[in-house]
Amino acid sequence: MSKTLLSGSFVALITPMNQDFSIDYGGFRTLIEFQRENGSSGVLIMGSSGEVSMLTMEERHAIVRTTMKQKQPGMEMWYGCTGSTTETTIAYVQQAAAEGADGAMIAAPAYICAANEDIVEYFLEVADASPIPLGVYNNPPRVKTDLSAEEVLRIAAHPNVQLLKESTGRVAQAAQIARAKPEMSLMCCCSPNLGLIVPIMSLGGHGVANMTGNIIPREMAVISKPWENFDDAQNFQAAYLRNLPMLHYAYSAINPVPMKSLMAAMGMPAGPLRKPQKHLTGAALQRGLDAVAELDLVKAYGYSPVSTLGSALAAAE
Repeated sequence: MSKTLLSGSFVALITPMNQDFSIDYGGFRTLIEFQRENGSSGVLIMGSSGEVSMLTMEERHAIVRTTMKQKQPGMEMWYGCTGSTTETTIAYVQQAAAEGADGAMIAAPAYICAANEDIVEYFLEVADASPIPLGVYNNPPRVKTDLSAEEVLRIAAHPNVQLLKESTGRVAQAAQIARAKPEMSLMCCCSPNLGLIVPIMSLGGHGVANMTGNIIPREMAVISKPWENFDDAQNFQAAYLRNLPMLHYAYSAINPVPMKSLMAAMGMPAGPLRKPQKHLTGAALQRGLDAVAELDLVKAYGYSPVSTLGSALAAAE
């Protein structure tokens, strides 16, 4: 049976919080609706952009249960389900499935730095146990493990593996995977520093699994559209180059610090970062505010900055 492949902009949402660091479920609803209204194909909740490593098991379960009740028509809802072991990852995947999730994204467990062969077996064991489609996140900047093209393709052959989010620093790997034409969505993160978006989209990629869509969802939908004709390629080029300052800002510090800081300054549901992380201030935040002004995002999206761009900076400090 052929797999159903996700394409377009797959946005890794932040986790909005109240000032007491509890989860802002009303904020989640607003952000989910905002993504649907602005052309995102799907959202990933509780990825690294969602501060997942700083959430308790009870919070993770509650976020799945509550946000699935906020599901929007025509937009997929996926959840980050990586645990510290194979067994905990399977349990998170099965809980998401029981609540009706469209899919689960998993990465290698952090910190353990297991051998690649052990991680391949981990992905396959989770896939065997999963009732829902899986996305595989090759994320060496966060977890050290860096899967080769051959290892990715072994995992992709599993019938439950539907998507790859590639974040390797080895750009040539994108061509190796694309040439093999695996039956899965080929996506990458939106970091301009890794430089994967242009090669992956030009080689037949299905979209971009991104965090910058939290603030520029329509623009990321253009960047993430698969190339079906020359117009798609030209639209991609124009949107990518125009929005490059925002992409660079988004990765100017560890994810999700820049994005959540800027969203808070724009009056979006964001709230604080869980300690020890803190919002950007000073020149670091000003870089994002400058990108907002250059792209005229307040007018484009109707954002409600703290007051003005200048006072938003002062308020954050």
